Amino acid sequence: MLYLDIPSQQQIKSLCSIRADACVSLFVKTTPLSQQIQGSIIELGNLQKQANEQLEATGFDKRRLALINDHLDALKADEDFWRLQANSLAILVTPDKISTFRLANALENAVYVSDRFHINPLLRAVTFPHSCFVLALSENQVRLVEVHAQLAPKEVRIPELPKDAASYAGKSTLNDRSASGKIQGSEGQNIRLMQFARGVDNALRPFLSGYDVPLILAATGRLAGIYPSINSYSALLEHTIDTSPDRLSEAELAALAQPLLDASYADQVKQLQALYEDRKNAGRATVDLAAAARAATYGAIDTLMVDLNDTEAGVINESDGVVQFGKEDHASYYNLVDEIAGRALLSGARVVSVRKDDMPHGSSVAAILRYAL
Repeated sequence: MLYLDIPSQQQIKSLCSIRADACVSLFVKTTPLSQQIQGSIIELGNLQKQANEQLEATGFDKRRLALINDHLDALKADEDFWRLQANSLAILVTPDKISTFRLANALENAVYVSDRFHINPLLRAVTFPHSCFVLALSENQVRLVEVHAQLAPKEVRIPELPKDAASYAGKSTLNDRSASGKIQGSEGQNIRLMQFARGVDNALRPFLSGYDVPLILAATGRLAGIYPSINSYSALLEHTIDTSPDRLSEAELAALAQPLLDASYADQVKQLQALYEDRKNAGRATVDLAAAARAATYGAIDTLMVDLNDTEAGVINESDGVVQFGKEDHASYYNLVDEIAGRALLSGARVVSVRKDDMPHGSSVAAILRYAL
């Protein structure tokens, strides 16, 4: 299975606020197959050398550089850490602190050196997770299946998860239509199913509270309508697997879930594109990088779409947002789109990292503004 620790929005905001004499952002391809992880450790060493070269070119203090290397060397030697990995690893390090995030999406090996961290790849991991949970729910059984790209899905064992609707109700069957007791006939069955669904939700809540990945419901009949009405998990998708899950394997459920993930992502992108066009006509949207930098600096961005692969580098003035372009691989500069995204996040904007083809007019940024500038 994948071992994930995807950052929350609040963690990303905190990372955006960090300033140091050197912030090194390393992104390494990894694998959940521990027997093949040595190649990732070697690649991390290569990226570490590139970071050293950039810092040495600026005359960076050797003692502070040694502290950065101490952090990275200790990480490379940590066998327990490397035994549990996902598809990518983000390493953010200063002379004083190191943070790591294991990500489901497959990132390219890359290194960024500046006085602030590079956060766009983390935004992508939050924008479109390549993993989900499938809740296979019927009167006869309940399963939670963990689905990740490129890996076999697996059932997750949840303590206290009801086995089926009848045993949860303390009965041999829910099809008893006798008029005894207070819960009777078909109306009584609906009440029992609502109680059953609530029991499932209560059992899942402690486990899902640490996640923000999509949950896809696989159910038919009354439970397909009942469960969404009592669900407490905010990432439950509207798209559902409307096939009885009882005889479906974990692999079959995963195969049915993937198109729903893609459809949900496509819906989000289309909604943002339409919102951009609507606000542009009202003078409240821009794809101009310099204008977006100014808007982010003044806290005027409501929603920001960014190209996850843009490499334009430079400096944005802290007070007025004026852009100065520079070299991507020089420690005195940083990724401009990344910096605009960070400033927008810190002012409360929603930031979405997408592919170039999904950007309005093929731009590197698309800012939807709170007010016209």
